[in-house]
Amino acid sequence: MSRSIMLFSTTLLALSSSLSGCSDNAELSQNSPTMSNQASASTVFVNARVYTVDSKQLWAQAVAIQGNKIVFVGNDDKAKSYIGTTTQVIDLKGKMVLPGFHDVHIHPLESASEVTQITLPGSASEQEYMDILHEANLQHSDSRWLIGYGHEIATLLEMQSSPLSVLDDAIPDRPVIIMEQTSHSMWVNSKALALAGITHQSVDPIGGVLGRDEHGYLNGILYDNAGNQVMELAMRSRSDASEQDYWGLIEYTMPELNKVGITSISDARTYWQRGHLQTWQRVADEDKLTLRVSLGLWAYPQMSDEKQLASLKTMFSRPTDSLLKVDQVKFYMDGILVNSTAAMHDPYEVDWLNLYGNKGLNYFTQARLEKYIKALEPVGFDFNIHGIGDRGIYEALNAVENASNGTARHRITHLEVVNPDDFPRFAKLNVIADAQVAGEFSQPSHWPENIPLIGAERSQDLVPIKELQNANATLTLSSDWNVSTFNPFVGISHAISRAPQNITLAQAIAAYTINGAYAMRQEHLVGSIEVGKRADLVVLDNNLFELEAEQIKQTKVVMTLLDGEVIYQAN
Repeated sequence: MSRSIMLFSTTLLALSSSLSGCSDNAELSQNSPTMSNQASASTVFVNARVYTVDSKQLWAQAVAIQGNKIVFVGNDDKAKSYIGTTTQVIDLKGKMVLPGFHDVHIHPLESASEVTQITLPGSASEQEYMDILHEANLQHSDSRWLIGYGHEIATLLEMQSSPLSVLDDAIPDRPVIIMEQTSHSMWVNSKALALAGITHQSVDPIGGVLGRDEHGYLNGILYDNAGNQVMELAMRSRSDASEQDYWGLIEYTMPELNKVGITSISDARTYWQRGHLQTWQRVADEDKLTLRVSLGLWAYPQMSDEKQLASLKTMFSRPTDSLLKVDQVKFYMDGILVNSTAAMHDPYEVDWLNLYGNKGLNYFTQARLEKYIKALEPVGFDFNIHGIGDRGIYEALNAVENASNGTARHRITHLEVVNPDDFPRFAKLNVIADAQVAGEFSQPSHWPENIPLIGAERSQDLVPIKELQNANATLTLSSDWNVSTFNPFVGISHAISRAPQNITLAQAIAAYTINGAYAMRQEHLVGSIEVGKRADLVVLDNNLFELEAEQIKQTKVVMTLLDGEVIYQAN
């Protein structure tokens, strides 16, 4: 790989470069090549606290790299035999070294794209919103649609006026769509509704709800897939959308991910009808990727199965020599708790949306998911399945149990309300449990906020990572950025401190490294620091095992390597 990334400079240590005889070769351990085949390493890290995430050898002092591969993991003394005249030797002065972090649920194109023209505060008065919207309308007078982001759903629901009338008063002459912070609802004006063909007589689309007032009239809020479909329409109207996505990825997302030690990601919602696949491919073709990437192609609920399955099959790609893989599909089983759209076994305590049985909604039913599993597993796809409510999670597990051939690495993500009976099913069915705990809303102190929605009993132990870990599930931790920060140190800190649903530091690190690598089918390449694996490494300013949970949040990355090349270095 010939990425044009300037390597850092460092002072060579005054270590002896003379090699020992064959008798010393046995002392280098099984982690070293034989002396007769050994060549000098290109880089050797010494005087480090290397946490390998390899159960055979958890700790080491030194790591030697030849090109993009790790050739030695051990102590400083034995590392000397890998130092030649051209070897770059870096004294880390006791700093910690870890495998590169994985974020297996992140929205990198959506979250940093410059396509968003309006950013609203989470809460504000009607007049404050109207002032911001009016100014944005003047600033972007040439746009066919105005696209925004930022409000909280509760703010709209608490307005004295209809959200539709507020938006119509602010911008009456052009279609407007504004994504709510969770991405599970959209605020639209009458122009947007008209262009989408939505009227008071329209019925709810599959996986979505048309928000209405007490008289049955549209109120300007489109929940879940109802909003997704209109956003798709808006995005396709932007001729510059793919260019904005590209520059957002290049200029912000990848550098910032590398800065916090992330070297691998799964794009958890690749809108392939919106040009996302082409954007990623362009970055790869231009040799600008600084991450290992697996794309999760979005499964459109409203699309016919025959057409969608045929399209998905043509896009599968898992080349061994590329950083970019197209080998996952993203499904939504349900919505979210705060909208009362997460699929639940028992009804919600409130009835906002008049859903059937008041138990949430399904984007995909269990039977339909089974159909996709049977069709796409033989191609090689793994599924990333959104499941928040206990019924949605239960039905996703059922689908895997009924339809999977047992070789796939499907995962269910979010896992907010899980029936205890389903804990052991994750390990039994080899379904990866993917959780996000970096957001403050996932902390136990916020659990009572859900009591009005689902009652006190169901509001306890949300995102039960300890129970899942104890049930031997393969646990991954991810961000769902920009719902939560992608900083893994915040996620690790919360994971070890959110009692009673907390795990150990070692388990949290594994969730961000080797388990994430397993979810991306690359544990043979990365995820731990072992001889023969690729040199995806991160150097930290402090040893996590010597810090309190709150201190871990302040951890800084000194250096990040991908395939043996430095992709980030602190000043």
